[in-house]
Amino acid sequence: MAAAASGESAGELLLRAAALVPAEHYALAALVAVSVLAYRFVELHAIGDLLRGLRGRRVELTFHPASEIYHRVASKCRSLHGRYLATPWLASPHLQTLFLGIHGRPPSFTYKRQLYTVRDGGTIALDWLLAFDLEDGIISKDSSTPLLVVVPGLTSDSDAAYAKHLVHSMARKGWNVVVSNHRGLGGVSITSDCLYNAGWTEDVRETINYLHCKYPKAPMFCVGTSIGANIVVKYLGEEGKSTPVAGAASICSPWDLVVGDRFISRKLVQRLYDKALAFGLKGYAKLHQPILARLANWEGINKSRSIREFDHHATCIVAKYETVDTYYRRCSSASFVGNVSVPLLCVNALDDPVCTREAIPWDECRANKNIVLATTQNGGHLAFFQGLTAGKLWWVGAVSEFLCALHDSSYMHRQKAEDHVLHSSLESSIDKSPYVSILGDGMIAPVINEGPPSSQITDDLKPNAVINSTQEDEQAKEVENKSVTDADTVPAQSPAVPGSAKQQGEERYADKIRDAIAPVKRSLSKLTRYQGRSVWLLAYVALVTSWPLLGSLAFMVFRKKSRNPLSAK
Repeated sequence: MAAAASGESAGELLLRAAALVPAEHYALAALVAVSVLAYRFVELHAIGDLLRGLRGRRVELTFHPASEIYHRVASKCRSLHGRYLATPWLASPHLQTLFLGIHGRPPSFTYKRQLYTVRDGGTIALDWLLAFDLEDGIISKDSSTPLLVVVPGLTSDSDAAYAKHLVHSMARKGWNVVVSNHRGLGGVSITSDCLYNAGWTEDVRETINYLHCKYPKAPMFCVGTSIGANIVVKYLGEEGKSTPVAGAASICSPWDLVVGDRFISRKLVQRLYDKALAFGLKGYAKLHQPILARLANWEGINKSRSIREFDHHATCIVAKYETVDTYYRRCSSASFVGNVSVPLLCVNALDDPVCTREAIPWDECRANKNIVLATTQNGGHLAFFQGLTAGKLWWVGAVSEFLCALHDSSYMHRQKAEDHVLHSSLESSIDKSPYVSILGDGMIAPVINEGPPSSQITDDLKPNAVINSTQEDEQAKEVENKSVTDADTVPAQSPAVPGSAKQQGEERYADKIRDAIAPVKRSLSKLTRYQGRSVWLLAYVALVTSWPLLGSLAFMVFRKKSRNPLSAK
């Protein structure tokens, strides 16, 4: 009633009361509101770390209960059974990821570069850091020093801070390390009509096979990061037990590209990452504009504002995928986890702002006895900084411990020699030799270039694909000639004797049978030179193919025997 008597409304009274509050209080309230919003937006966890006494959170491990890789290898790694505490002034996945991209405090060293040309004419830069100062930087062919192959992430190369942290750490432990840069990265031009993508495993496969053939006694390991991790896991799943890789690690893999595409365009902060990565892809495209302008939609590439748009205008056209979702589905490494036969350590941060936790194949990793999945609550994307100075990456130490423990154990993956020999010999002969008919029954086989003895073979040839002794060739030829002679030679017939018509008829039938079986025996002698263990299978094939002839012979003999009693009567 007093307000009504004075003629002032309730709103005016509230404004007058608000004016009595000091401005400093408003500023403090605004600061608190902005801090809360920023804390939620940037996903800070500094307060939570303080409440936990700066002890960090435990690393969660997912593995098969009967996994020997966990019980005999991963159980010896202190980092995997400890806690991870992020650097206090980088207590945010975005701050960690941003700091890694801007600086990252990498160690200082110089690579030794090797240019390797793949089969389709593309060029890959292999950047080496050797464990010891070798003369002329050359590794002995008989070296047994462990060899680590590192596959970087999207638009990254050997100069990335996280790659240098890993390379330097492993080289200090006495390992030889090589970074296999993607095509068109590392300062190397694109020299073919093929580009790398999230599922392109051919370059990794060819590089690993080349290094394995050049250094056959060196245990080989592989580490992939981000998109490189997706490529490595997909490669391991494709190869199964036939890969020469003894052990591997996957760091911050996107796993499922379809889920990752939906995630990175969901929120405002993720869309910022999407634009930043698309900007990097456009920069990569501009470096190789003459090639991409000819192979892809250059106008669409220039207008791309997201990774999906770039993949639509460039990746799908060059790699010949029908749609972007088709490309994502076929190249997702989550579909290949079940076939991985190599000890594999997978590391992912649950707060990764680029690769979402929703894409992690938890059940598939738990079902595979060769995989140990380590997840942390914090870490960002490829960052995992620790210490007050942020001078170390936690995952680098974890990978180093795992690979060293694996190397010292008896659980390293061993490539099957039989599969390797068969693959090498057939590939080298069938793919490179002309086909000619060598058998009378129409079978064809490649002309094989025997080449020089094994001591004169160059490093580019696969050692297991070469026959090491000329004596084995001579013995095989003697066996072959003997078998062919036994099949083709017919005993000299004696002059005809009265009353021996029946015997002559049987000899004619026997000659026909020998002539019919001779090509089969020659086929056996030829094929057993390459697959000695398949003799029984080949014998079965020979029996089946010659069965009609044997059946006809038995029928005729039975008819003769049935006629003889009648003629006698």
